[in-house]
Amino acid sequence: MLYRWVLRPLLFRLDSETAHDLALATLSRLPAALIRTSSRYDELTWGRLERFGLEFKNPIGLAAGFDKNGVAARQWDALGFGFIELGTVTRYPQPGNPRPRLFRLPEDRALINRAGFNNQGAHLLAARLARARPSCVVGVNIGKSRSAPLEAALDDYLVSFEVVFPYADYIAVNVSSPNTPGLRALQRAELLSELLGALQDRNRELAEARGIEPKPLLVKIAPDLNDEELATVAEVVQRQAVAGIIATNTTTRRDLIRRATPKRIEGVGEGGLSGAPLKPLSTYVIAKLYQLTRGATTIIGVGGVFTAEDAWEKISAGASLVQLYTGLVYEGIGIVHRINAGLHAILARRGFNSLDAAVGCRAAEICASDARPKTLSN
Repeated sequence: MLYRWVLRPLLFRLDSETAHDLALATLSRLPAALIRTSSRYDELTWGRLERFGLEFKNPIGLAAGFDKNGVAARQWDALGFGFIELGTVTRYPQPGNPRPRLFRLPEDRALINRAGFNNQGAHLLAARLARARPSCVVGVNIGKSRSAPLEAALDDYLVSFEVVFPYADYIAVNVSSPNTPGLRALQRAELLSELLGALQDRNRELAEARGIEPKPLLVKIAPDLNDEELATVAEVVQRQAVAGIIATNTTTRRDLIRRATPKRIEGVGEGGLSGAPLKPLSTYVIAKLYQLTRGATTIIGVGGVFTAEDAWEKISAGASLVQLYTGLVYEGIGIVHRINAGLHAILARRGFNSLDAAVGCRAAEICASDARPKTLSN
């Protein structure tokens, strides 16, 4: 309530990126022990939540993009996240696209961003994690440098992968941001297979040299793929023994926006749409992928999660874990506790004795109902 009625109105007087930077900088300066003590942080009994060989204390994670450079990694852990995904980072530091590049659509509970992977580089994130590492599961999301042409993307990703490898519990490959020119072409079958195959080869080499198991490799995909393209992604992911799929990134669609005026939407311009309008589209993609992989590939669901009911939708569609981004902007840090507690109650109310038992329980229903939001091109 404090966030909704006091802090959010103050932050929303600032432009979106300034407010984001201020909130992140403030959080990063707070002692993690103080946050853990003063917040409503608690440990619900989730049983053994094991995903791709890692154990999670709860299923709610921070999505990539919120803390690209890992400046508040310990603080996110103290706030109660079961895992955090830092990045997207690239081989070299880069400024991203010109500002303004982050926009709110409050009437739709949405954001549009065209940040363009602004980050301090993979080496700096690795150094930061080497100095101060949280106790929760840490994923690192890597992307293609803007300066790297598509034909050099593989080498570019490999360098970032090697840099973050010692400090990440899992590594996510971002091939789906709409804000780096040409990036989404890497979702095509031959390019995706080549990229993931090369990363897995390097993964095994690095692991063998250190006497450890290879790191779980995940891929983050766009919500704008059609069913045939999703089938291709599922086939490549399984063939290359990829540990999981993050579904989904932001969408370029604007027909999902219901309340903002056409003039406002046109004034914002290009960028990826996240938040409530994305929710049904990302949920459909999760359900489709769950069916295509027959539940054998871990899916992390992200897109429009504001409440425990939203998280339940993702899990019942086929997600084993759930991530937040836009929900944090509109609901504040208390959202982590509320979703965890509410989701725990939903599972009990519906008679599930574990989260695992509920994963994908509505996937067939969602796919059969043809729940993908339509456009003229569908």
